[in-house]
Amino acid sequence: MSDAAYSLNSRKVVSSLGSNISEGLSKETANERLKNFGLNEIKRESNVRAITIFLRQFKSFIIYILIFALILSIVIGEYVDSIVIFVILILNSIFGFIQEYRAEKSIESLQKLSSLKARVIRDKVLSYIDAVFLVPGDIVVLEEGDRVPADGRVLESYSLSLVESSLTGESSSSSKDSHVLKGNLVVSDQKNMVFAGTLAIKGRGIYVVTSTGMRTELGKIAHLISSIQKESTPLQKKLDKFGKYIGYGVILISLIIFIVGFVREQFLLDFISGDYSKFFIENRKWLLTAVALAVAAVPEGLPAVVTISLAIGVRRMLKKGALIRKLPSVETLGEANVICCDKTGTLTKNEMTVSNLFVSGEDYNVSGEGYSTNGLISLYGKPFTEKDSLIVKIGALCNNSELHISQDNTLIIGDPTEAALLVSAMKAGLNYKELREKFPKIDELPFDSERKMMSTLHNHGSGEIMYSKGAPENVLSKCTKIFSKGRIIKLNSNMRKAILEKNKSYSKQALRVLAFAYKNIKNKKDLIEEDMIFVGLQGMMDPPKSEVREYVTHSNRAGIRIIMITGDNLYTAVAVAKQIGLTGESIEGAHFAQLGEIEKRQIILRANIFARVEPQHKLEIVRLLQESGSIVAMTGDGVNDAPALKQADIGIAMGLKGTDVSRETSDMVLQDDNFSTIISSVEEGRGIYSNIMSFVNYLISSNIAEVLIVALAIFFGLPLPLTALMLLWINLVTDGLPALALSVDPYPKGLMDKPPRHKNEPLMTRARTFNLIYASSLIAAGVLGLFMWSLQTYGEDNLGIMHVQTMVFTSLVLLQLVRVYFVRAEVRVPTFSNPWLMGAVLVSLGLQLAVIYTPLGLVFGT
Repeated sequence: MSDAAYSLNSRKVVSSLGSNISEGLSKETANERLKNFGLNEIKRESNVRAITIFLRQFKSFIIYILIFALILSIVIGEYVDSIVIFVILILNSIFGFIQEYRAEKSIESLQKLSSLKARVIRDKVLSYIDAVFLVPGDIVVLEEGDRVPADGRVLESYSLSLVESSLTGESSSSSKDSHVLKGNLVVSDQKNMVFAGTLAIKGRGIYVVTSTGMRTELGKIAHLISSIQKESTPLQKKLDKFGKYIGYGVILISLIIFIVGFVREQFLLDFISGDYSKFFIENRKWLLTAVALAVAAVPEGLPAVVTISLAIGVRRMLKKGALIRKLPSVETLGEANVICCDKTGTLTKNEMTVSNLFVSGEDYNVSGEGYSTNGLISLYGKPFTEKDSLIVKIGALCNNSELHISQDNTLIIGDPTEAALLVSAMKAGLNYKELREKFPKIDELPFDSERKMMSTLHNHGSGEIMYSKGAPENVLSKCTKIFSKGRIIKLNSNMRKAILEKNKSYSKQALRVLAFAYKNIKNKKDLIEEDMIFVGLQGMMDPPKSEVREYVTHSNRAGIRIIMITGDNLYTAVAVAKQIGLTGESIEGAHFAQLGEIEKRQIILRANIFARVEPQHKLEIVRLLQESGSIVAMTGDGVNDAPALKQADIGIAMGLKGTDVSRETSDMVLQDDNFSTIISSVEEGRGIYSNIMSFVNYLISSNIAEVLIVALAIFFGLPLPLTALMLLWINLVTDGLPALALSVDPYPKGLMDKPPRHKNEPLMTRARTFNLIYASSLIAAGVLGLFMWSLQTYGEDNLGIMHVQTMVFTSLVLLQLVRVYFVRAEVRVPTFSNPWLMGAVLVSLGLQLAVIYTPLGLVFGT
């Protein structure tokens, strides 16, 4: 349709779609349109295949270097070296694959797949069809409990009310009617439209399908998701860059050494003179030297240790309620300096709760949270009186919802607002089920958008009584008397003014306010909403979770900026922000969308509260934050959050109340939906990075020392002090085990008392590089000194070289095992706080002795 369906008369919409409200489409027309428009389905990203996850483990420059070393080892016939390198590659990939594959399967187990059916009028007959066969122009009948199968314009509404939280992010229900609307309206304000994926919780209605499949609001979001390219995590980028530096270093050093050998040994003269055997033998010797240098320079154990360290972090986070889908995301969260939070369900409980009652001129406070019936209604500490309980009685009777209470939780059936009224009655000591039995409902005037109120008729003793609830202004206009302190008195202008002032006060506190009234019915002509008796107001809201304020303060101390992004109105957003201690400017999505690019970039640095936000706004907010240099974490539970979840550096979905789509596009799933779990995970991420830096420091210092020892020896024409296999053993086993133990080191204190590191901070800063070179030079100097002395003592024949290499081999291992404790001292971790490290050092020492004093020595040449 060229015009927005909500701005057109319903009959014009039906006509423009070539349909008829009573007859529907003909089967022939429907089939023809199905060919033109396609099936009514959302094209979802295909599940990641196992082979894809496995191959993903090889995407690292360090891994590429190892693959090159593997090929070169095979070419020159060093099969033992090639087998060892091959095993390293496979074990690292298998371990990473297992972790990510398990996470994918966990996500699949959370999904609840179902085949939607639709009641549709075709050829004048109401029939059930699979929703995938719906086309624009179909006339669909919605009943309570139905999932809306396609977008459409409401034609008839009989108290039809929908929960659109999966699309808008807000838990309160939305009443639907067929009235024409004007203006440029966001989805949540289009009260005459229904949208695919939302749920009918009350009443019934008839609508005409205007959009199907990828043309629906749900489809537009799916398209946004598919258009986003996920970047590598900061850690992946840093490791890849670091790997490239190592690779270039290996190539450069190996080339220099090969050229030195080429000139020194006069290979070219041998080749020219025809002594090909000598040429190839000497070339092989120098190729072996180049491989040895490559092996010395590459920290073969680093990919495996990083993978295992991240996997350990995954397990730790899982215990805290966070499921990580991709291993590198563990560390990314520790680097985040902005967390964009959806209000409903993340910062708040996603459970409407009555917090205030205004009755008999008094403002009562209601304690308790959510749908729990634990709580009291009190006035300055005094309990709620029975004479004022009429307001909660009306709330329970003028009500179509149910509560199913168990020890673990409370399940609501119906409207969340009505459920809150039932809880309010139970806090006052009333049993709503007994009330309904005592005063059975015999008729109902359902809510509609014109009257903005609902009334129910009940048996009351020998007569009948009508109870009403609705918008305060509307209900008050129907009343001439007021029930106050057990008496019925005339409602004067001052009383009206006081009631409206209280309603205004509640609204400023972001409370949703309902007014309550009643009328005794003597005969049928009295059954109109006039001349009623006003009783009072109930104010309710979706309250913040109790722990959120503390963790917002905690985040500020840790240098993390919290931004609230919500589909709710600005007043509610600001009020909730005040309650949780969140400060900063506020702006609505429509206003933000109208700003120029420069203004947007400026407001994004100041505003912490974004209200009435649509999916494309969320996506742009995250993108602008990233472009400003921030590492952004984004939380969400609805379909509307999915594009921003995918765009964010780390998308965090809700496991309990989240949709399948939000979980599929996320990097992390909160199994308990708690904001506190995010902050705990940030600390975990920072701790993991601290440990990664410790074992990178440890492993690289060994590699630098090895390169210095081998390169200097070759440069001065000395024999190889270490074979390639010895270097592999050091890098993988005697260094690898302590490095692995460092990954479970206790985290340093004060991680959350300082801001996160900058996203562009390299893995090796100048200070770290200087310390590494200094420590490595000391180790190399000591080992080279021993090497020179050993050569003079044992000579350079085969047996002598074997003794010399064994001494160099063992001394380097011992120095590295001592070095591991100096690395830990740099981050101020208590010396004996990690029993795994002590065990790893002893095992490494034992293995080294085994290589020297057992038949393994024949393999290593010791």
